[in-house]
Amino acid sequence: MQFIDKVKIKICSGKGGNGVVAWRREKFVDKGGPAGGDGGKGGSVYLVADEGLSTLLDFTYRSVFKADNGENGFKKSMHGKSAKDLYIKVPAGTIVKDLKSGNIIADLVHHEQTVLVAQGGRGGRGNTHFCTPQNRAPQYCEPGEPGIERELQLELKLLADVGLLGMPNAGKSTFISKVSAAKPKIADYPFTTIVPNLGVVRKHSGDGYVIADIPGLIEGASDGIGLGHDFLRHVERCRFLLHIVDGTEVDPIKNYNVINDELAKYSERLANLYQVVAINKIDAIDDETLAHLVSEFEKIGVKPFLISAFTGKNLEDLKNELERKVETLEKPVSDVVVEEDLDATNNDDGYWQVAKLNKDTYLVDGGRIVRISQVTDQRSTEQIIRFQNIMISMGIMDELKRLGIKNGDTILVGKLELEYWDDEVYK
Repeated sequence: MQFIDKVKIKICSGKGGNGVVAWRREKFVDKGGPAGGDGGKGGSVYLVADEGLSTLLDFTYRSVFKADNGENGFKKSMHGKSAKDLYIKVPAGTIVKDLKSGNIIADLVHHEQTVLVAQGGRGGRGNTHFCTPQNRAPQYCEPGEPGIERELQLELKLLADVGLLGMPNAGKSTFISKVSAAKPKIADYPFTTIVPNLGVVRKHSGDGYVIADIPGLIEGASDGIGLGHDFLRHVERCRFLLHIVDGTEVDPIKNYNVINDELAKYSERLANLYQVVAINKIDAIDDETLAHLVSEFEKIGVKPFLISAFTGKNLEDLKNELERKVETLEKPVSDVVVEEDLDATNNDDGYWQVAKLNKDTYLVDGGRIVRISQVTDQRSTEQIIRFQNIMISMGIMDELKRLGIKNGDTILVGKLELEYWDDEVYK
C-alpha cells in the first residue's frame, strides 16, 4: 500500500443564502409591510479524526472540498434552508496547518476528535429587518455572506504504541511479520521498507497494541540523508521504542549508537524515549561471538534481548516484555502548539487594521469588515450608509481621522471603493 504522510487540500465553506425584498399584499391586511425572509446559513467544513484510516492517500485523488450554499429567503417572511455541514475524515494523528498564516490549527489525536476549519457564511437578512419608524418600506436586503476558502496542509504522525527502529536490513520487517498480521515486503537488501508498516500485536488480555515499523535509519538521517528523515516524526508519537540491532554486522555497537545519535539530533523527546533493545539474527552467530556482543552492550548499561526473527527464537519473551511496557508506560503528551485561528470560525468581529497606501488612499482590512463589504451593494445608498455606520461603531472612522484622512480621499475595503467626506461638508 502506498503511504502518504503529507498533503495539501483546499476547502470552501458554503455561501449564505440571500435575503429578499418582499411585501405583504393580503386582503384585509391594512398597508401590508415588508415580508422578505432571511437566507439560510452556508455549510461549515469540519475535519474528523478516524482511527480506521492510516494514510492520507485518499487526498491525492481528491484535494478540493466544498460545502453547500444556504438557500435564499422567500416572500411571506419565510427563511431559506441552511446547508448541511461537511465532515472530512482524516487519520488519527493528523496535524492541520493553515498554509497562508502558517498557524497549526489542530492536532487530531483522538478518535472522532473534530475541528472546525471553515465556518459557513451567514445568511443575508430580508427587508423585514430594516423596517424602522422612519423607514417603513425598506427597499433593500442583505446578500448572503461568502464562504471561506483556505488551503490546508495535513501532516500525519502515526499513532503507535511501539516504534520499531534499526539500521536498514536489521530484520525489523521480518520481526513485525512474525508477531503481527502485517505483511511487509521482505528482502535481503537495504531499504526494503520505504514506508512505515503498522502491525497489531494481540495481548494476553485479548486486545492489542500497535507497532510501527519505521524505515531504516542511517547516519545523517536527521539532516535528510536516506529515508529515515521523512519518518522520524512518526516515532515521536510512540510510548517507547524497540531498537533491533543486527548481530551479524561488523560493529553492532556502532550501529546502535548511530541510531541513537540521530534520534538525539532530531529532538530531545526522541532521545529520552524508553528503549527495549534486541539483538537479532542470533541463529547466524556463534556462541562466543554472541557472548562477547552481550558483554559489550552491558558495558554501556544495556541488557539486550537475544532473538531470531527468522526462526522465531525468544520472540515470545520479547513480546511479553513489550506488553508489560505498553501497559505501564504512558503515551507522550503532544507538544504541538495549536494557535488560535480566527479566520476559520469568523470569530473576528473586533479584528481590523488601517494602512495608508499613499497620500490620498487608505486600506481597511480585517475579517468582519471585509466580509460585510463583500455583501454590500455599492449601488444602494441605504446599504452604503449602513456600511459607514458599521465602520463608525467599530472605531474604524476614528482611526482614519487619526491617520489624517481628508475630504475626497479614497477608502478601500474589500471590493468597495469609498470616498471620504466628513459631516461638516453637508451642514
